[in-house]
Amino acid sequence: MKNTLILHPIRHMESLFRQWRPRFWPQGSGEHLADQFTVQRILLVSLSNIGDAVLTTPCLQALHHQHPDAVIDIVGDPRSQVIFSACPYLGRLFVLDKKAGWRGRLALMLLLRRQRYDLAIDLRSDWMLYFIRARRKLGKLSSRAGRDLHSAEKHAAALNPLGIQVTPETRIWISPRDRRFAEGVLAGWTERRILALGLGANFEGKIWPVAHFIALVNMLADSFDGVLLLGNQQDASRAEAFSEGCRLPVIHACGLCNLLETAALLEHAGLFVGNDSGLGHMASAMGTPTMTLFGPGLPARYRPWGPSAGWLQSQDGTMQSLTPAEVAAYIRRKWAWVRP
Repeated sequence: MKNTLILHPIRHMESLFRQWRPRFWPQGSGEHLADQFTVQRILLVSLSNIGDAVLTTPCLQALHHQHPDAVIDIVGDPRSQVIFSACPYLGRLFVLDKKAGWRGRLALMLLLRRQRYDLAIDLRSDWMLYFIRARRKLGKLSSRAGRDLHSAEKHAAALNPLGIQVTPETRIWISPRDRRFAEGVLAGWTERRILALGLGANFEGKIWPVAHFIALVNMLADSFDGVLLLGNQQDASRAEAFSEGCRLPVIHACGLCNLLETAALLEHAGLFVGNDSGLGHMASAMGTPTMTLFGPGLPARYRPWGPSAGWLQSQDGTMQSLTPAEVAAYIRRKWAWVRP
């Protein structure tokens, strides 16, 4: 009797879902959705963390390539929304703030319900598309379907029903103001060989020891003129410790710039070396050769995306056991211009 009482409302909800699903989630046929209607306005729901947001930019580029006249609105996160702010084909930028709780989600959904879209793609959630008014809707690939794909490929695979079968490189758009900021910070250094470093990460277990960074830079010192330290204010103490042991001149920019200013600085670096963090994804998106260090984590899925991105993972899953000599040897093999 108890099980019957539980199952009856569940079956009732399933019946209602099947009845109302076509109204809130229009489905396409087997043919390419892009061939069925003119797309003028698109909504793309991106991810929250900085690196994850960068890995959705191939989708943004692919959509623009297929629909060059369409305006693309984006739902982003308070931390990473600036990644999209200088995109030339961006329409509106909406913010989904998890800290705002259900009231914040409700306010966003009411705002989005006022918009009408030809196409909506949700790469983040399993629920948002039910509240969005769009002629066609595409959800993210399931974890099972995307388990053998890099995250950039998994996100791009959500666009397969549109006839999009490629995964472009990641990209960050920056403004002339951001470039002027970078030139000011790097006054006298813009034509010199710069090694950029990201000393921090979002938790301690992903952070390579400062002493290892010092040893690595001293091994590579003949190939660079100076070191650029990037990160947030929490990385400032590591930056101070690094500066004391480094043989090269150090430009300390931790906590002094926003994400787009950081991207503009990375554009001037000959090489970026850092932990598994958003900075590595940003460097790769700016076309900078990128070396990412992994202890824990899944580099096959979450390493920076692009042909100039290298990575190395320790055998035991700890950052301490990844030696500077191993990293230096990898860098010299991948980038022949780095001197032995």
